[in-house]
Amino acid sequence: MVLPIFTYFRDRIKPSRQQAAGKERERLIASSSIPFSNPKKPIQLSLSHTSASLSDMDVISSPGLYPLHRCKTLHLVRHAQGVHNVEGEKDHAAYLSESLFDAHLTPLGWQQVDHLRKHVHETGLSKKIELVIVSPLLRTMQTAVGVFGSEGYKDGIDVPPLMVENAGESNRPAISSLNCPPFVAVELCREHLIASDEDNLWEANSREKNEEVAVRGMKFLNWLWTRKEREIAIVTHSGFLYHTLSVFGNDCHPSVKSEICTHFANCELRSVVIVDRSMMGSDPATTNYPGKIPSGLDLPSDVADEKLSNDGEGK
Repeated sequence: MVLPIFTYFRDRIKPSRQQAAGKERERLIASSSIPFSNPKKPIQLSLSHTSASLSDMDVISSPGLYPLHRCKTLHLVRHAQGVHNVEGEKDHAAYLSESLFDAHLTPLGWQQVDHLRKHVHETGLSKKIELVIVSPLLRTMQTAVGVFGSEGYKDGIDVPPLMVENAGESNRPAISSLNCPPFVAVELCREHLIASDEDNLWEANSREKNEEVAVRGMKFLNWLWTRKEREIAIVTHSGFLYHTLSVFGNDCHPSVKSEICTHFANCELRSVVIVDRSMMGSDPATTNYPGKIPSGLDLPSDVADEKLSNDGEGK
């Protein structure tokens, strides 16, 4: 579903939640084209470990080598501080509160967004990102547009705002979509799912187990290989990141495993590379060059040595 210009995202929560909240919530991002993507048949992602080994080197400590076009760079971001984080520090049960289900950012959270935005611009990362994928909850969308969106929206600019003024009680000006990457809201990277009668990702009377979050995370990573973009920012949630990433790193040094599989702080960014080991992607190698143009004799010396050795053994 593609939302038209100047429309709001509405919560995908059952009517009883909206009634309990006292009003129908409205979402923020108002872009020329920010689709919801809910892939139904993800392809399989191979987690098999390499069987290659070196007699004089532990495979855990050996480096990996993969074709560049079979890799994607992911910039993983946990949302900034939300009002649910503040209440959750006081009482952990607050994280299950219906009134805080779609929490907005706190003023401190917006300060965290501003600092991360400064970082991605100073490092040049903002110019590299081709796509921003975001969980379709308010706190993640506020974080995403605040960090990776354009400057403040001004009247007279012939582009739609990425976020309308004061969206989600932010007390922030509108944010322009000018000169920023496209944004896609994806259900698969949402936080732990809670019971609902309407959402097809939720099971009635249950809350996702951690193992189920990890499975959903793998489906999300599989779906990433259907995208053509090579450098992608993903703005999501602590639980989703932790349980998804915990699947990885078992073939790494323990310190690397720890680097991958620790909980994210609010508005923390980590950059990782994901590798297509199973030929899932079909993108060609855009930087490879075939060589031998014009054609000429080019027998490698080591091949010549091998042929000489074989010829000698045959006599």
